[in-house]
Amino acid sequence: MTLNEIMSSSLITVEMDDSLKVIKEIFENTSIHHILVVEQHTLLGIISDRDLLKSLTPSLGTVAETLHDISILNKKAHQIMSRKLITLEANANIKDAINIFNQHNISCIPIVDKDKKTIGIVSWRDIIKTL
Repeated sequence: MTLNEIMSSSLITVEMDDSLKVIKEIFENTSIHHILVVEQHTLLGIISDRDLLKSLTPSLGTVAETLHDISILNKKAHQIMSRKLITLEANANIKDAINIFNQHNISCIPIVDKDKKTIGIVSWRDIIKTL
């Protein structure tokens, strides 16, 4: 089975200078776990929901919230994104993706076409659902 058969082609993207506030709102209003960071349609990084949670303080949105907690939401996507991208083409098979997940500490793989344009994304959840 190829990744083309299981990848999600509904991609949500942000730009390098979008704020964590925007990113937080996207995660809160969707059921996705990864956002692609692009500039002029070129993939530059990925932000997972865990990347965002690591950046925020536990008191954000509580009565103990401080001005510092709120100011963190002004950070930019490029400040928390993962830059070391590992991609596969849509014709790669599930075993290729499993090998990458086992060798690297990542939770998704962007799927690219022959021109390296991002056309989808596969997460370890997609692999588990398929198996």
